[in-house]
Amino acid sequence: MFAFGLCVDERYLLPSLVALDSLAATLPAATRRQAAVRVLTSDLTRQHATTLADLAGRLGFGSFDLRWTQPMRAARMADTIYITATTYLRFEFTAAFVGRPYLVYVDADTLAVDDISPPLHDLPGDRLGLVADEFTPEVGRGQALPGLTGDRPHLAGRPYFNAGMWWAPTALLPAIRAGVRDALLTGRRYIFHNDQDALNLWQLDHGTVHPVAGRFNTYELARFLERSDWPRRYTSRSPHATGAALLHFVGSAKPWLPSCPPTEHVRLYRDQLRRTVRAVHRLGDLSVDAPACGRRP
Repeated sequence: MFAFGLCVDERYLLPSLVALDSLAATLPAATRRQAAVRVLTSDLTRQHATTLADLAGRLGFGSFDLRWTQPMRAARMADTIYITATTYLRFEFTAAFVGRPYLVYVDADTLAVDDISPPLHDLPGDRLGLVADEFTPEVGRGQALPGLTGDRPHLAGRPYFNAGMWWAPTALLPAIRAGVRDALLTGRRYIFHNDQDALNLWQLDHGTVHPVAGRFNTYELARFLERSDWPRRYTSRSPHATGAALLHFVGSAKPWLPSCPPTEHVRLYRDQLRRTVRAVHRLGDLSVDAPACGRRP
């Protein structure tokens, strides 16, 4: 039994609804009834909190809970172009709040296209499941913990993980929070990718990561390649990902924004967006709407 965890603010309400709807579509009804949804937020209105709860119920999830909280005081935001401190709320999940043996944490800028729970099947009870970051898979490459290998050269080449998807035993959550807090206090000068760097600093010292296959956190590349070849410095794979269980729209070109190139997977996302908005309107919340890019002419 597991819970999906989301960190939601008013800015990311719409994509969070889309992500939740897509997760439901990948699961049989019986599995949805056993699964829970847990949401942490710092600023959602009561109306929008109710909308999230109503959608989770309509989608058939067996349990929903939402809690208002704030990021840890040690949180450091180095990159704020399209990310807010809400990103640090992922460290505020507790076993009591989750109420399930496992937490599957999901970033809001994702689209599930297949069941993402299988990594739980072989997850050790003392390990956090993460996928290697496709653009910066190793410490010392690109912008993964800049400056760290100059001070600690023995860490060069160690795996560096994306923090957008977690598969976590809830018994491990207190250690994750405490470890990240300590990493922020002792390694602030290395933080560039905000919470992701803090999480990686912790795992480098504690070896607590269980690697998960890339299909469970697949970057959507085509948006970037429409404008620049810079991703080719890091990956040679086709932008037309096959076999992905989850598409992750990292970076500032988000698929719900009109400025995002309309690639194959962006169009897939926008189809889901329209379905989600129709469902939300049927629930009675007309304050949530799709931007113009999400509508067919």
